[in-house]
Amino acid sequence: MNAQDLKNSILQLAIQGKLVEQRPEEGTAKELIDKIKEEKKRLIKEKKIKKETLLTELTEKDIPFDIPLNWDWVKLGEIVSVNGGKRIPVGRALTDENTGYKYIRVADMKNGSILLDDIKYIPRDIYSKIKKYTISKNDIYITVAGTIGQVGLVPEELHNANLTENADKLVIYSNFKEFMYYMLSSNFIQYQIKECTTKVGQPKLAIKRIKELKVPLPPLKEQKRIVAKIEELIPFVDKYDAAYSELEELNKKFPEDMQKSILQYAIQGKLVEQQEEEGTAEELYNQIQEEKKKLIKEGKIQKTKALPEITEDEIPFDIPENWKWVRFDDIFEINPRNNVSDEIEVSFIPMVLIKDGYISEFTYEVRPWGNVKKGYTHFQDGDIVMAKITPCFQNLKSALMMKLYNGIGAGTTELHVLRTHSNIIREFYLWFIKSPVFISTCVKNMTGTAGQKRVPTVVLRNFVAPLPPLKEQKRIVAKIEELMPYTKQLVK
Repeated sequence: MNAQDLKNSILQLAIQGKLVEQRPEEGTAKELIDKIKEEKKRLIKEKKIKKETLLTELTEKDIPFDIPLNWDWVKLGEIVSVNGGKRIPVGRALTDENTGYKYIRVADMKNGSILLDDIKYIPRDIYSKIKKYTISKNDIYITVAGTIGQVGLVPEELHNANLTENADKLVIYSNFKEFMYYMLSSNFIQYQIKECTTKVGQPKLAIKRIKELKVPLPPLKEQKRIVAKIEELIPFVDKYDAAYSELEELNKKFPEDMQKSILQYAIQGKLVEQQEEEGTAEELYNQIQEEKKKLIKEGKIQKTKALPEITEDEIPFDIPENWKWVRFDDIFEINPRNNVSDEIEVSFIPMVLIKDGYISEFTYEVRPWGNVKKGYTHFQDGDIVMAKITPCFQNLKSALMMKLYNGIGAGTTELHVLRTHSNIIREFYLWFIKSPVFISTCVKNMTGTAGQKRVPTVVLRNFVAPLPPLKEQKRIVAKIEELMPYTKQLVK
């Protein structure tokens, strides 16, 4: 239940007579209704208000719920007068100049009141044409066109201001106007308003429909006690709203935070147990270096510059003893160039098609290699690609390339490509580049202007990453992929 639902529940209890106790000494609603009828008769006789058309009587089948015995069901038109506002003459406009004649628009009506910060004024030369259509500080407004059914009280500063034709005023007789405001704000009344609003053309709430609204009426003194109780509770509703909003925000963040925690545990060696029989990362590292030497000797990859030793200051957290800290350039070929025949057709993949996760199929264009061998990023099946520019980088546009046309691809230059010729579990490093430590380190070392920053190649080459034994990499990936669907379910 959100704050608005809670407030609606309070108002519903209020109009059902369940918010405060009834007191016999406070009289009955019937006595109040008779008093209002006498007052209206007097005003009609004095020609201060017009005689109104009689409303049809409520029957037993019209009563939607029980109310206390000293309450009564009435139609709104029996206890108020409903009068419309008036637009200014066609072709004329309101002014910001303070002419002394304030004009209230629906745009000024907010949160049960009227805002004072952008009040417009009627030009002096046309005021006489609409001067009768005012609203009092003792009245309630109700919007009847555009936004329909909003009700509210009139601030002292706008007493006798002119009223837009898109709102009506409810003249209150012998009732407590604050009670009338809360009652008219209730879901019960608002539902009636919705049901009786004309749906043809521009929706409109007619005066005769407002008069026909069914309302429950308590004695006057009880009305005042009900309002006091509502206003006692509203601050708690506001506190509840703040707490609820905070909880909603936490709930939104929780799945993302959970995913980050899983990845952080994974890359720290805390997601699965270590198994001695699976060997060490040192052994795997040596295998990778031997393979790289072989490929360099065969001319299949280029020799890279020697990397500096990893210092203690570069190590962000502890890892298991059988793991090893390495630099990306130790285990990957960074941004390699493919070398195939110009006639071979390959996948051409723009940034818009790079999605987070595993790329197993594409609606991509096929181009001859000769058309894309220059000026584009190159990749092949099994490569990890990652966006290197903002905002794509922060949106985790990274993927494992699979099932490319002829196993080869090219596309946007705004990608980094990580290629390994060893049997490293590529999915482990696909998850690693989504981890908080990788993202935050890259963001910290981005270069370029504020409008377009990128992760430099040198940052990627020198990035310090953990290397687990091969079989443990595989078990970590399996555990991540087991847990991640549960975090997505938390969003629902």
